[in-house]
Amino acid sequence: MSWEENVRKVVPYTPGEQPKISNIIKLNTNECPYPPAPSVKKALDSFEYESLRLYPDPGSGILINALSDYYNVPADQIFVGVGSDDVLSMAFLTFFNSDKPILFPDITYSFYDVWADLYRIPYKQIPLDEEFRIKKEDYYVENGGVIFPNPNAPTGLVEDLDMIEDILKNNRDVVVIVDEAYIDFGGKSALPLIDKYENLLVVQTFSKSRAMAGMRIGFAFGSKKLIGYLNDAKFSFNSYTMNRPSLELGAATLADKEYFKETCSKIIATRERVKPLLSELGFVFPDSSSNFIFAKHKTVSGKKIFEELRKRGIIVRRWDLPRISEYLRITVGTDEQMDTLIESLRKIV
Repeated sequence: MSWEENVRKVVPYTPGEQPKISNIIKLNTNECPYPPAPSVKKALDSFEYESLRLYPDPGSGILINALSDYYNVPADQIFVGVGSDDVLSMAFLTFFNSDKPILFPDITYSFYDVWADLYRIPYKQIPLDEEFRIKKEDYYVENGGVIFPNPNAPTGLVEDLDMIEDILKNNRDVVVIVDEAYIDFGGKSALPLIDKYENLLVVQTFSKSRAMAGMRIGFAFGSKKLIGYLNDAKFSFNSYTMNRPSLELGAATLADKEYFKETCSKIIATRERVKPLLSELGFVFPDSSSNFIFAKHKTVSGKKIFEELRKRGIIVRRWDLPRISEYLRITVGTDEQMDTLIESLRKIV
């Protein structure tokens, strides 16, 4: 018998490429093309570096209180973690412990099946329809939990709250997680439903709309009972998951509401401007409500376009997976970056 027989083996998540070369247009990981809020710069400049010798607040008070004030949600209904990936991973570990399969879409955030495999959680991938939409009736079956992004990744499509509530009504005995990493770019948050459904967890992040991917700040809203169970699990691993700079800068970004609105509006405007330009070039795509566009060309292969763009210093995301291998996920950058993209595509297709 080898020691390797007892190793917990898993195929890990493959993150978007972080190129080491300069002078590229990086449109592959849905980062914000604009800087964090000025309030973050101010907080960073005044940060007391000597405080780094001390452990951070295990209760993450300054950040949770800021989130509580901003979203008008009681502090004991908020959980924070090292990016939404940390929050989601902890939620998988805490809430998905049935011998029944959890349910999530077949085309979705590709970390879900990784966590399920890691924690030995049975799961079933529910096919989206031909238009990449969730068929809510497919979730009206016995299961061990439900999770889906809204807007969906990588399609960018948003589902309405009525559909989400229908899924909740038919899944009262399991935890339902709505992953809202991209909600600030379109659609209505399920946050208003957390007091109506004790089993609902809504997860968001500062990595996309808040331009703070480098700080790794994620958070979740839910009933007091759900959040209590999450904290019990977290403190069983590590009491100090959030570092001091993340707590202070995360709280600071919430103070600048106007900059946040302005940045989101600019990204949305650029997205809507680029859509018809892509259509003119022969691309088809779902009508994205996110900060990216999930597009394929009618005649030119996705692999060829991906490679040709890379030669021109433009990085987008592509998956060699069933149903979506011809699609490219294109992050919405600045207007200048997107103009360069369009000019390059004109030469390729």
